[in-house]
Amino acid sequence: MRVMVLIKADPNSEAGVLPEEQLLADMGKYNQELVNAGLMLAGEGLHPSSRGKRVRMSGDQRTVIDGPFAETKELIAGFWLWQVRSMEEALEWVKRMPNPMPGTEPEVEIRPVFETEDFAASDPTGEHRAAEERLRARIAGG
Repeated sequence: MRVMVLIKADPNSEAGVLPEEQLLADMGKYNQELVNAGLMLAGEGLHPSSRGKRVRMSGDQRTVIDGPFAETKELIAGFWLWQVRSMEEALEWVKRMPNPMPGTEPEVEIRPVFETEDFAASDPTGEHRAAEERLRARIAGG
């Protein structure tokens, strides 16, 4: 199963405070362990929301909202995408990770990613799932 591991933002990450050298080294080592274990598919830190935009959709209307966004507790500072055997395995790996925001008590959220087979009930002929698999193969270079 694939999971998205979301690192919640804090006031420092929203202020654009970069990690100290030791945290970069610790995270680099942790990322290498994830790669060596065959789990890590992607992982990146995100710039503060002040550099982002949101698009609100209402019918055919699209409204662009410039950052920063007020609710820090709802913002994401970074993410990983992992391939794991179970949610329990993902939890064990998150428990081992360095604190991404030293001196604070950050939250890390783990959420399963939908797989094409999850949509079987909505796609009885399998046509949409087959198209999705073809797209995924193209993205993967296959």
